[in-house]
Amino acid sequence: MGTAALTRCGAKPLGSHLFAVWPGSSFAATALPVRCAPGDNLALHVAVAQAPPQSALVVDVSGEPEYGYVDEILAVAARMRRISGIVIDGCVRDVAAIARAGLPVVGAGVSVRTPGHDAGGAVGREVLLNDDRAPTPVRRGDWIVADDDGAVCLPRGRAAAIVSETVEAVAADQRIVDALIAGASTLDLLNLDPSRVAGWEGAGVAAARSAERAG
Repeated sequence: MGTAALTRCGAKPLGSHLFAVWPGSSFAATALPVRCAPGDNLALHVAVAQAPPQSALVVDVSGEPEYGYVDEILAVAARMRRISGIVIDGCVRDVAAIARAGLPVVGAGVSVRTPGHDAGGAVGREVLLNDDRAPTPVRRGDWIVADDDGAVCLPRGRAAAIVSETVEAVAADQRIVDALIAGASTLDLLNLDPSRVAGWEGAGVAAARSAERAG
């Protein structure tokens, strides 16, 4: 299930500023929250060392994003530990090397600044990631889904219901796509009112579309 469809059905977006560091990177996994001290990634190293296989690290950088918290070394270490991916509300570096390692990473930007490795932090405790409206809490065991559109959280206990509703929504979307390919209009399929838009040419447009389908 894609992140856009999941969000429509109750998943919580982790921030429109987050993006896939390399195209095509995606994953779905249970969360291990990580809180880094500002400008320091020691907690990330600890999380990689003890994370369960197939889990995802969800990283809060304490409001100090402008460091390359995830680099080639951490990406390779995470892959060797069979970590599914990382979502970080901060920057990364060594982007090409992260892509070569094949580790899906969703982040807020790229920075060549090197973080420290000694200021502490926390692993396994709830973190807050900021989206456009309000912080989204992420707890250990929540489900995280990431793709080219960003990352979302499915709260534990709600994940099955969200996925079930999303399956139905995706099927409905596919029926609309099939109808569009057959020549239908989004105005008709989505029951939209074009008269609310200045410049709508009215029945002539609808008649022309009908003629095209008939031809």
